[in-house]
Amino acid sequence: MTKKEYSREDVPLDTLLNLDGEIFPMDNGYWTKFNASRVAPTPQIPHGVRYSLTLHDRNNTRVLGFDNAHTFKPKKNKYGARKITWDHKHKTEKVHPYEFESASRLLEDFWKDVEEILK
Repeated sequence: MTKKEYSREDVPLDTLLNLDGEIFPMDNGYWTKFNASRVAPTPQIPHGVRYSLTLHDRNNTRVLGFDNAHTFKPKKNKYGARKITWDHKHKTEKVHPYEFESASRLLEDFWKDVEEILK
C-alpha cells in the first residue's frame, strides 16, 4: 500500500472536510456549525466542495453564514454583465457574494467575521 502524498493545498481542504458535522459552543451562548463535503465539480461549484459554515446566537438565529447551497444573483450592474455565483455570505438578513479562493481562505474569513461579531 502506498502512502498518499499531500500537497500544501490538501491540508486545509482536509481540515475543512474533517470539520463536517462539528458544532462548537462559543462565548455568550453563540455556537458555530460546519458542513462540508466533496462534490463533483460543476460550473456552479467549480472547486468541488459544498460547504456551509454558520454562526448562531443564543436564540439559535443564524447571524453569519458562508455557503454555496443556492445561487446568489447580485444586483444588476448598470453597464456590465451579472455574475451568478453560488458562493456567498449571509450577515444577518443581508446576502453578499463571496469569492471562494481556497479552503484555507474560507476558514480564515469565517473565523475573522466570527471574532468581529463576538467582540
